[in-house]
Amino acid sequence: MTWIEKYRPKKFEDVKGQEEAVFKIKSFIKLFPKKKAMLLYGPPGVGKTTLAYVIANEFDSEVFELNASDFRNKQKLQEILEPAIKQQSLIKKGKIILVDEVDGISGYYDRGGILELLSLIKESSYPIILTGNNIWNKKFSSLRQKSELVQLKDINSHIVKEILFEILRKENLFMNPNIVTSISIRAKGDIRASINDLQSASRMQDPSLITFDERNKEVDIFYALKMIFKGKPEKELLRIFDSVNIPIDEILLWMEENIMVEYEGEELARAYNLLSKADIFKRRIYRQQYWRFLVYENAFLSYGISASKKKINSGFTSYKKPTRILKMWMNNQRNFKRKSIAEKYAQYVHIGGKRAMRDFPILKYILKNPNVRKELKLTEEEISYLEK
Repeated sequence: MTWIEKYRPKKFEDVKGQEEAVFKIKSFIKLFPKKKAMLLYGPPGVGKTTLAYVIANEFDSEVFELNASDFRNKQKLQEILEPAIKQQSLIKKGKIILVDEVDGISGYYDRGGILELLSLIKESSYPIILTGNNIWNKKFSSLRQKSELVQLKDINSHIVKEILFEILRKENLFMNPNIVTSISIRAKGDIRASINDLQSASRMQDPSLITFDERNKEVDIFYALKMIFKGKPEKELLRIFDSVNIPIDEILLWMEENIMVEYEGEELARAYNLLSKADIFKRRIYRQQYWRFLVYENAFLSYGISASKKKINSGFTSYKKPTRILKMWMNNQRNFKRKSIAEKYAQYVHIGGKRAMRDFPILKYILKNPNVRKELKLTEEEISYLEK
């Protein structure tokens, strides 16, 4: 048995470094079915799946586990998941449906996986726990609205080190504290990786000779904002966006949305001035194709805005997703439905798609007829768009 499995937490008290997440989880279970689904998200190795099993153990529940990558369409979701949400557990008091790695589910335009999962969440008599690494893709917006969001963060290296020393004590092993410290730091908050490295080192005659692969983990955008707004302006900030899995143009919108909740007065003016300069370089990059200017845009958004404050900010701040992104997404959704309706009509009456789009104001009146809608096989979303 690997040490990962051997020392996997069984109770909430065994979970280290995720106190805020545990509190939210207990509240979710207590208030169920106010919300039927909970979405545990965060970087790999922080214990998302482990926490799901801890919940099951604490509340004497059976776990029905699925990996989102196992099913790719509506029919398979119905076949696998629907019976699970309607049948009682034969051996436990309750049941928990665990959908692991929900990032792997295809979006609505890719066979309808998300849409079907939403309908099954609505019907479920049992809590549904979803896990994912990056759940901020626009295709998950409806899923986020229907779920209680619980973020799991990278574990502080000091806590990781305590966990590793505790494992060594239970194994009756001694290891040079410097090696354990090195493992803790290199793991970058990934407990699973640190325990695997510790077990590998324990098998060596000379653990000091062990080599580790450098881990370049993705940085959560919320973590990046926290480091910029609340941390010291240090050289490392210049590269913080390199590991954030969203485009730099979208990062600019995140900064624009959240500067006002952190800065005020002169600090706010300096930060907005740097934001405007980043936007200038963005325009120059696209207009002149001078991609080397990205380094300046990045520097203004990270180190520059961080250096705008006179003192380190403390306390918790809830950062918001840019409203401009939401508006653009909603507009794109409307355009997509309009285009898809026009294409169906154009194909049916044998005209060009551009002409159908141009004649759309007249086409809306034709499509008021239910028989025409049925003939064109319009979806519920397309019909809903026409009725607005």
